[in-house]
Amino acid sequence: MEPPRFIENRTFDEIAVGDTASLTRTLQAQDISLFALASGDVNPAHLDRDYAATDRFHGVIAHGLWGGSLISAVLGTELPGPGTVYLSQSLRFLHPVRIGDTVTARVTVRAKEAADQRVRLDCVCLNAQGETVITGEAEVLAPADKVRRPRVLLPEVHLHERGVHWKPMIAAARRFAPALTAVVHPCDAVSLEGARAAREAGLIVPVLVGPRPKIEAAARAAGLVLDGIEIVDAPHSHAAAEKAVSLARAGRVTALMKGALHTDEILAAAIARATGLRTERRMSHVYALDVPSYPKPLFLTDAAVNIAPSLEEKRDIVQNAIDLARALGIAQPKVAILSAVETVSTKLGSTLDAAALCKMAGRGQITDGLVDGPLAFDTAISRAAAAAKALVSPVAGEADILVVPDLVSGNMLAKQLIHLAGADAAGLLLGARVPIILTSRSDSPDVRLASCALAQLFAHRSGTP
Repeated sequence: MEPPRFIENRTFDEIAVGDTASLTRTLQAQDISLFALASGDVNPAHLDRDYAATDRFHGVIAHGLWGGSLISAVLGTELPGPGTVYLSQSLRFLHPVRIGDTVTARVTVRAKEAADQRVRLDCVCLNAQGETVITGEAEVLAPADKVRRPRVLLPEVHLHERGVHWKPMIAAARRFAPALTAVVHPCDAVSLEGARAAREAGLIVPVLVGPRPKIEAAARAAGLVLDGIEIVDAPHSHAAAEKAVSLARAGRVTALMKGALHTDEILAAAIARATGLRTERRMSHVYALDVPSYPKPLFLTDAAVNIAPSLEEKRDIVQNAIDLARALGIAQPKVAILSAVETVSTKLGSTLDAAALCKMAGRGQITDGLVDGPLAFDTAISRAAAAAKALVSPVAGEADILVVPDLVSGNMLAKQLIHLAGADAAGLLLGARVPIILTSRSDSPDVRLASCALAQLFAHRSGTP
């Protein structure tokens, strides 16, 4: 039932003893989270299902004052309504309210005092079984003037725990022995703190590769102690990249992590034909995105390395992303090959590539994933958009992996998701002998930990192609 468009009060003169008003609400899990967010009350009895199961109520219950707030809502919107001044409220809590319970809050006028326009009201909250959940008494100053205003429409609220999609990955990565990871040219506080945090989280054993004097000076400036951490001396950033790559080639480390140097420096060392980390697979970058409005991890490739990949290179880009998703526990990743439309056209080369990649998947040239395209961005991630276009596809609306036509479109899409949709983006370079963690100075500690977890799981579960 749609609420009335206007909200109107009852003045002191209009109120009579015995008048009553009520509202009914059904408690949702999001209500508990919103109340905790607004109040700061994070009692595990309300938010931690495992703890609550062992508590006296044997399950999650609402904050007591959630029910009390329903009484406040009746007083402020119905009786007396706008213009009411709350003076006092007593409450007794008699039964817990659980997720799914429907509660009716009712107030009844018990007495009026004309001298100062005070009104006393009996208050009660009842559940669907008729049990009294809360009882109490309120005292208010009733308004003297009539108020009729358009009802304020409340905004939609989307709650998201930052990094929630990464938590299972980090927990899974911790089950393995920490990965020996060469941190390349970590000559600033950000790089050193990221390596230290990943070490403390049990994800990596860092090997710091770079000019020892600069590394030690950066550690002192940041107040970090490097006791027990190996330092491999190299005179400058180029040499550090080459040394780290040589350690990976020799099997001394199982991953590389970018420090305070340019990405192209570490890539130049990694792709060197004679001394680098090349395999038969094209190297490509994959973002693992934690998007607040998407119900699962979203992988985006390639937005950082391959500028205008050929069809054959796109095949490797797709396979690298599938291998990463499978290493993270997604048995059959759903891969959307993106373009501007869902139909194949000779005028739009990305649609031809998409069609060819789908055929390659059908012929076994791409394995272990469901591949479909061309798909526009909306039909790749929105079931409603896919349904509106009558698309019948196991991927449309449910993509795990988005494959962009080129670096420019991928870079713009990734940054839009990060800066407009509030996404966090961990990243990994694949297709080399070892995974390479490409961090940014702006990355949060959570992003750095997630990137290390990606590398750890990929190295252990899939092996490096």
